[in-house]
Amino acid sequence: FNPFNPTHMSTTTLEQIKATHAKLAEQIAALERTTNHAAQAVTLVLPQAHIELQPGERYAGAIVDDAGAISHHLILLPGSIDKANWQAATAWAQAQGGTLPNRREQALLYANLKAEFQPTWYWSCEVHKDDGAYAWYQDFDDGGQYYSHSSYEGCARAVRRFTA
Repeated sequence: FNPFNPTHMSTTTLEQIKATHAKLAEQIAALERTTNHAAQAVTLVLPQAHIELQPGERYAGAIVDDAGAISHHLILLPGSIDKANWQAATAWAQAQGGTLPNRREQALLYANLKAEFQPTWYWSCEVHKDDGAYAWYQDFDDGGQYYSHSSYEGCARAVRRFTA
């Protein structure tokens, strides 16, 4: 059925035209909502945070949640460990007063503090969801995130989180 094709007008009913009209009106309204939403200005109010950095710590930036609100601020702790399996790296980070960063935090570290890392890979705190024998890491050479068997030896840096 094509209401714009005059050769089919003889078989077209008023109900068919009204149904097509209603469907088009819904599509137009949905498109207008999307267009109006995208064109509206958004004001972000960022809470002021006073974060005290200890000697050697570096501020990496803010982590936002899925709604775009600040979840927490990330601080990179001084020091690193080389040639540690995932369990040893996790224990080392805790002994530094922090934790291994998660994958989102590692992406922020790569974006903002890449110079603080050697061009190699560093363990994250996340294990692979399908196999707990594997853990994720961030490659600070090419920026990729991959997973490897947790018994392999890699590097680690510790972070702490600050919530305003």
